Amino acid sequence: MSKILVTYFSASGVTENIAKKIANALGGTLYEIKPEREYTDEDLDWTNKKSRSSIEMQDVSCRPLIKKENINLDDYDIVLVGFPVWWYTTPKVINTFIESMDFTGKTLIPFCTSGGSGIETCERDLKNLYPKYNWKKGKRFTGRENEDDIKSLIE
Repeated sequence: MSKILVTYFSASGVTENIAKKIANALGGTLYEIKPEREYTDEDLDWTNKKSRSSIEMQDVSCRPLIKKENINLDDYDIVLVGFPVWWYTTPKVINTFIESMDFTGKTLIPFCTSGGSGIETCERDLKNLYPKYNWKKGKRFTGRENEDDIKSLIE
């Protein structure tokens, strides 16, 4: 049986709730990707071109600092990477996380939360940025999924 690590970044709690359901349903270990500086409501205002998230998402080289915690990837076969969809793709903090670890030999499966945007652009961007890793098809969650929907993520 594969050992599963459920990693996630959540700015408003939606992705965190899904990540907890996934870890519980799949028997995985939960790991929160935490930015050095938490995001405020003002930071997340996508309608303000000067908000922190807007500025980060417009800068392809942006890599927000994250709090680094010890995690031994040798203990896991599958790593789920969860995030909310920002500007139709992954938040830059996800890039920071992926670039801070070596996922060689692991199966990576993205999952996202979004009320409307799909995961397809996120998947394409992750595969293009990190082609050396073994990416599998991911899934978008809205927060209303049942346990069978969640388990289908790794089938």
